[in-house]
Amino acid sequence: MYRFYEMLPGILSWGTIALLIVLSWLFPVGIAIFIILFDTYWLLKTIYLSLHLRLSFKAMRQNLKINWLEKLISLNLNYRKIYHMVILPFYKEPYKVSKETLETLYKSNYPKDNLIIVLAVEERAGQESQETALRIEKEYKDKFFKFLITTHPDNLEGEIRGKGSNESWAIQKAKDLIIDPLKIPYEDILVSVLDIDTQIFPEYFGILTYNFFTCENPQKSQFQPVPLFTNNIYQAPALARVISFSATFWHLTQQSRPHRLTSFSSHAIPFKALAEVGFWKKNIVSEDSHIFWQSYVHFNGDWRVVPINYPVSMDANVANTFWQTMKNQYKQQQRWAWGGCENIPFLLTEFTKNKKISFYKKLNWSFNYIEGFHSWATNTIIIFTLGWLPIVIGGPVFRLSILSYSLPKITSYIMNAAMIGIASSAVLGILLLPPRPEWFKKKHYFLYIIQWLLTPITLILFGSIPALDSQTRGILGGKYKLGFWVTPKHRDKK
Repeated sequence: MYRFYEMLPGILSWGTIALLIVLSWLFPVGIAIFIILFDTYWLLKTIYLSLHLRLSFKAMRQNLKINWLEKLISLNLNYRKIYHMVILPFYKEPYKVSKETLETLYKSNYPKDNLIIVLAVEERAGQESQETALRIEKEYKDKFFKFLITTHPDNLEGEIRGKGSNESWAIQKAKDLIIDPLKIPYEDILVSVLDIDTQIFPEYFGILTYNFFTCENPQKSQFQPVPLFTNNIYQAPALARVISFSATFWHLTQQSRPHRLTSFSSHAIPFKALAEVGFWKKNIVSEDSHIFWQSYVHFNGDWRVVPINYPVSMDANVANTFWQTMKNQYKQQQRWAWGGCENIPFLLTEFTKNKKISFYKKLNWSFNYIEGFHSWATNTIIIFTLGWLPIVIGGPVFRLSILSYSLPKITSYIMNAAMIGIASSAVLGILLLPPRPEWFKKKHYFLYIIQWLLTPITLILFGSIPALDSQTRGILGGKYKLGFWVTPKHRDKK
């Protein structure tokens, strides 16, 4: 069954598209009505998600104004007993990228003698990466409680080349060399796994610690910040900016829907729980989300992600040319979508075996997770392309009907109404921009607003198509399965 579950996302997506094509020919009236209803549903869902987006955005802006360290002190919370271990997986990223990340950690408003930094280097990255790591260590090793460089060997049995295997190696070394020798209680350690380009805001550790102390069950919780892909946003072309902000808006929306929230990219997790589940799997591409499902199953459903409504800043996916940027964007979306082909078979298989998780929880998570990846692959194709099929292949009788004449007009009205959501996204995008460079003038605000007219293109070319690509690879299996693709980090040399 596991192999079937790997194929399931692709079967559902391609099955939906094929069924709509066939039925547009056989039953054009029924499909035309379905398209109108579906577009209406999509409009209502857009409004619903926009409300959640604004709630989360408001909460995030409010949290940015608070001195969370002072709040910990005023509430007499014993924050000094909590050690924050920061795992930084490192491959061939430029020194400048790593330097900026370490500098934000050092400048954070939190006691540095409570921070353990682990720079997790890949052996296969070569000598230059080792030299970069040593340069970083020389600059920062005395600025934190502990600073450790680990080197993950290449080609270990049972591993794929990816972040999960590197992170597991790094944290095991930190356990052996720091945690156990110093006898630091596992329950007093919070592990933040940050991509090497992740720049934290000053109160990150403060609000993380606050949530750890005040959430329902801290030892069985993950903690998710909001990823802002804005480090190099001014170097990104318009299409890349829209893709980056769209990803941020989605994750912001999920912050106010914790019942649908799973871990993504940079997040935090208790060390004790990590040790119990055996750390990250070493043969998984989407280790960031998979650790949620590992933990959820291991703790029999007693596991959740706590949204902290506080940002971390990461790189937008930018290369040194426009076309390379577009290629990299596609690969990144493809890799993110591959998470469905890895996590869905895992959770369905484990849910079948685990009798301690309630049927409702199994059904709720399975449906929502599968539906999410199905919508990712199919919704925009249905809305922007298949909506015309009944007119094109529905036959002369349907083409002469009033419904055929009205279908394009009705769908256009609905889509125009949905443009309100795009307009509000443009405003939020301006508000999320980091400090403007000197060259940024008033005219650029206009350009950064009208860029959102590219949304339909990004939704199809960098949404549905890479998702369908990944799901098709899930069907084919074997050599078509995706490995871990490291997103190149690029900054203009200025």
